[in-house]
Amino acid sequence: MADVFSLAAEVRGRAGKGGAREQRRAGRIPAIIYGNKQEPLMIALDGAEMLKHLRRPGFMTHVFEVAVDGRKERVLPRDVQHDPVSGKPLHVDFMRFSATTKVDVEVEVRFENEEKSPGLKRGGVLNIVQHSIVLVCKPDAIPEYVTVSLDGLEMGDVVHLNAITLPEGVELYEDDPHATIASIAAPSTEEVAEAEDEGEEEAAAEGTEKAE
Repeated sequence: MADVFSLAAEVRGRAGKGGAREQRRAGRIPAIIYGNKQEPLMIALDGAEMLKHLRRPGFMTHVFEVAVDGRKERVLPRDVQHDPVSGKPLHVDFMRFSATTKVDVEVEVRFENEEKSPGLKRGGVLNIVQHSIVLVCKPDAIPEYVTVSLDGLEMGDVVHLNAITLPEGVELYEDDPHATIASIAAPSTEEVAEAEDEGEEEAAAEGTEKAE
């Protein structure tokens, strides 16, 4: 089950751009909670607390429990609007969900066991095609990331989507399990030349040290 993060909020009484600007001037971030066949709820969040969550990796995959007006809303972030100049968050959209809700969500792909790849050991290059993939699952089952093992991969080998082991209850949004995620490519001519130059420079330096 995904970790659940707590947030304190207050009901935002005044709608519209004027009310949102007022909240921002007071150090709060306006937001809205919608979905699950209930009325939308306009809220305001503590700006400093919200920034901490926004700076954490995987914010859009985190489940939050928002305490507001004497009750708790279990929600998932669906959109964050930022100022185009300063980059500061202007507004956050949260979606309520039920026990049966399924969502599509983008999750980071992490590659491990690089030291166990013969292709990489011989100078091959990991060419990453997809740094993230879209999954379909219940919000409580969203993984923070998925992993791909490079153990045993040779030069020229290709990693497909079906190489990823998914947690129970999690499915791929992509309908082609053979779509490429990454490959072990041969080093470019420039990289080989640079490596040879470095080797020659090191050899020359060693020769100079011995002569001295």
